[in-house]
Amino acid sequence: MHAILAPTILTALATVQNAPEPSVQGQWRSPGGNSIIAIAPCGSLLCGTVAWASAQAKEASRKATSQLVGTQLLIGLQQRGAGWQGKLFIPDKNMHVTAKLQLVDPGKLKVSGCAAGRALCRSAIWTRADGPLPSSD
Repeated sequence: MHAILAPTILTALATVQNAPEPSVQGQWRSPGGNSIIAIAPCGSLLCGTVAWASAQAKEASRKATSQLVGTQLLIGLQQRGAGWQGKLFIPDKNMHVTAKLQLVDPGKLKVSGCAAGRALCRSAIWTRADGPLPSSD
């Protein structure tokens, strides 16, 4: 009986050891569900571009951009230890802040932004949104 189980256990261990590490790359839904950001390679770094936005999000960002979909929100992301760092553009505030990204688990991404020279920092949890994008409104 042990001879039959041994290959199965070894196969399972090999699968776990060879499993890819969770990645920040993919589609992420912002809190409130007003936008979906696609994080993908952008040269040698990663960038996050708005792949979909609700009518409400588009209206809120009009003072910064007339075309929210296609706007880069995350710029120059570089891996730093277990997380990522770069810049975050906040369209409805028309400002750039320092960004830190940390995978909480494969389906949750903690995104933190801090304004330079200010003690103002905020964090939000984005959820993975792989699959087809919602229809445009």
